[in-house]
Amino acid sequence: MSLPSDSAKSSSMKNSMLPPILHMVYFWLNNSGSNEDRAKLIAGLESLKAIPQIHSLHIGVPANTLKRDVIDNSFDVSELMFFESIEAQNEYQSHPIHKQFVKQCSGLWSKVVVRDSVSV
Repeated sequence: MSLPSDSAKSSSMKNSMLPPILHMVYFWLNNSGSNEDRAKLIAGLESLKAIPQIHSLHIGVPANTLKRDVIDNSFDVSELMFFESIEAQNEYQSHPIHKQFVKQCSGLWSKVVVRDSVSV
């Protein structure tokens, strides 16, 4: 019987330390080339950090990686949030700061795609 390699153990331990709910959101701006609109959206996303249910939050823009058929970097801004539970993610959705963000920033985007997943 063989044991997992150290790198496999390390990878498994890292994954078990991550909160189980990932909330990935991709935004396409109405004015895709507007640095001002992108900055407004990013500032709005930064405001979400005050919501206590969010374990961690990453805000990004498309990376200039190799062009391949499987990569969709057509979005303007993305966010990745980690939650400890589905209940925490549900509470985030109805939190007043999140509602204020949607009210203030929804006019900036033409499309939003949300992908939620759970760790295995």
